[in-house]
Amino acid sequence: MKFIEKLDTAARQNKSKLCVGLDIDLAKLPKKFLDLEDPIFSFNRRLIEKTSDLVCAYKPNIAFYEALGIYGLQSLIKTIEFINEESQVPVILDAKRGDVGHTAQAYAKAAFEIFKADAVTVNPYLGHDSLEPFLNYREKGVFVLCLTSNAGFRDFQTSIYLSVARHVKEWNHFGNCGLVVGATSAEELKDIQKIVGDMPILIPGVGAQGGDLQHSVQNGGKRAIINASRSVIYSPDPRAEAEKLRSEIYRFS
Repeated sequence: MKFIEKLDTAARQNKSKLCVGLDIDLAKLPKKFLDLEDPIFSFNRRLIEKTSDLVCAYKPNIAFYEALGIYGLQSLIKTIEFINEESQVPVILDAKRGDVGHTAQAYAKAAFEIFKADAVTVNPYLGHDSLEPFLNYREKGVFVLCLTSNAGFRDFQTSIYLSVARHVKEWNHFGNCGLVVGATSAEELKDIQKIVGDMPILIPGVGAQGGDLQHSVQNGGKRAIINASRSVIYSPDPRAEAEKLRSEIYRFS
C-alpha cells in the first residue's frame, strides 16, 4: 500500500489527524521500564497499545535512538515492526536526511529497507538530486523540510520557504511528496498550502513548543498531520492526552 493510501486510511478509520512523535529519552522513562530488558521498546509498545486507534501516524526521531548506539537502533527497528504488525498506522521516520546522490541512496535504503519506515523527513538544501533517491521509492512518503518550528528558522528559511514549496510541488511526480511546516508558523502555512494543495503537511511544534493548534489545523489543508511528542508520551495518561488532542484537532477542522 502506498504511504498516502495508508495515511488516508488511518486518518479515516481513527478519525484523526494526530501524529505522535516517539522521541524517547531514557532519563524521562518511569523506573519500571528501566528495569526491563529493553526499556525503550517496552515504553514504545505501551504507548502504541494505548494510542494506535487515536492517531494517523507515528513519528520516531532517529536521533534519540542513534544516541544509544546499536542498542537504540535495534529498539527502533523493533518499534516499527510492532507498529506494522499491530496496526495499519504509518510510520514517518524523522531523520532529516540530505546529501549528495550516492550518499542519499544509502540513506534512503536504510530508511525504507532496513528500518522499514513508510515515510521519511529530508532536507532540500542540496537540491533535487539529493532527494531523488528517496522519491524513487514510489510507494514511500518523502516529507521535505520547508519551514521548521525552531527559533533559528529565521536565519535562512524565511527567504526561501515558498520556493521550497513550489519546487516540491514540481518534484511530486509519483504523488509521494509532503512538506514539514512548524505550527509556530501557522500564518505562513496558509500560503504554503495554497501552493501544494492536498499534499500532506507534517506540522510539528504543538504541545511543548507552543505552536498554534487552531490555525495549524485550519491552514494545513486536507492532509494536515499534527504532531505532538513530549506532551503525549510523557503524560501520566498518554491515552487521555492523545484523546484530548485528537478532539481539539477535530473541533478546529
